[in-house]
Amino acid sequence: MRLADTRKTRFLVRTLLAGLAGIWAVAATAQTAEPPTADLRLVPQNQAQIKLSFAPIVKEVAPAVVNVYASRKVVERRQVSPFFDDPFFRRFFGQPGRGLDKPRQRVESSLGSGVIISQDGTVITNHHVIKDADEVRVALSDRREFDADIVLMDERTDLAVLKIRGEGPFQSADFADSDSLEVGDIVLAIGNPFGVGQTVTQGIVSATARTQVGVTDFQFFIQTDAAINPGNSGGALVDMSGKLVGINTAIFSRSGGSNGIGFAIPAHMARFVAKAADQGGKVQRPWLGATVQLVNAEIAEALSLDRPRGVLVTAVFDGSPAQEAGLQVSDLVIAIDGKEVTDPNSFGYRFATKMIGEATHFLVLREGREVEIPISLKPAPETVPRDTRELTEFSPFEGTTVMNLSPAVAEELGLEGPFEGVVIAEVNRGSTGDRVGLRPGDIVRGVNRKVIGSTRVLEEITRTPQRVWQLDIERDGKVSQIILRG
Repeated sequence: MRLADTRKTRFLVRTLLAGLAGIWAVAATAQTAEPPTADLRLVPQNQAQIKLSFAPIVKEVAPAVVNVYASRKVVERRQVSPFFDDPFFRRFFGQPGRGLDKPRQRVESSLGSGVIISQDGTVITNHHVIKDADEVRVALSDRREFDADIVLMDERTDLAVLKIRGEGPFQSADFADSDSLEVGDIVLAIGNPFGVGQTVTQGIVSATARTQVGVTDFQFFIQTDAAINPGNSGGALVDMSGKLVGINTAIFSRSGGSNGIGFAIPAHMARFVAKAADQGGKVQRPWLGATVQLVNAEIAEALSLDRPRGVLVTAVFDGSPAQEAGLQVSDLVIAIDGKEVTDPNSFGYRFATKMIGEATHFLVLREGREVEIPISLKPAPETVPRDTRELTEFSPFEGTTVMNLSPAVAEELGLEGPFEGVVIAEVNRGSTGDRVGLRPGDIVRGVNRKVIGSTRVLEEITRTPQRVWQLDIERDGKVSQIILRG
């Protein structure tokens, strides 16, 4: 063999050995390295993946979800037949006074759910579950039952806080950051639908900022297709880490059952109400002292915006935190503390969940420039004594409770300024005021052509019988005239 042929053979052998070594190295790496994420398939690849379950999450959270039983006593007066006025029927049936005309009591009950949020037995649920309740009882998942005290009720958020009468510690659920929730996230709804016992349903988040639900004053809801039915109200909506992202509160249904559209109050609002319960048992929200309106397509075009966004400031009241901070009429508020504002409802939610004593930052668009405005969070002041009076004299206002209007009273009743005059705070059912059509939140501007500036003046007028009553009532910013004969 020639020398050239020998060298050529050796070169080919070395090349072959190097190639085999590279293949062995790649194979070894493939055996030890984790498969890339891009190679993962939706179909389970092994027995362990097939057995994936929500059971660990449910075991962790379910003991913190309770059944809430609320009951109240209702007094009824039996109606006596007019035949008892006839002496002929009395001969056979006796006098009607033998218990037939005495008031009778019956007990109404309601069923819902709740979530234990601290080991001392603090429970958060819906206001409508325990509204007007005389007694509240909670049942745990381990079948223990306890009486509970009502610590706080806040109708404007449809939330309430209870305290279990029993020795803890109780297993509780932790709040999640509901702002981090995204459409498509998997969630579990836990509650007691139809009273059948604790039930778990699974779904996804369909929307995170529903504002046209009409359940509470602060309309900002998590929408989910997890099955929610009557009895789920007050129950837990939890994420895949087992944390509480919302309190189930309402469904959209024409039949009374679940149609796959359920709504939950975000955990941020529930946490805010729970803190208020710890700090004296009264919800005190910050006061801005300004009004805003929705930005529609026409307003967006007038402001040279590429799309409708934010809310437009329409009024700033004297002496308010908004005025002190420099907020101006025609400012466009587009974000609060970095969270986008899309309409007045989302604006109200973002502002109402802030704590008094802190500061918040508005991002506003003013004359084409973005400006950041820090605002101190203060409670609404009671600029005049409310001087609450219950009107009992025969008049169109009989059965109503009235107050002098101030920023504090307006905030409690969910009203906007101006803050002067007399407002109706309560209307007794079946009273003259109720039959006339008066409602809580109505502002009495005038009676018989006389301006009503205080509750004292209104009470004095009602003490004098009138042949004709002419009422000027403001409702939702519009003044209507009601004429009645005395």
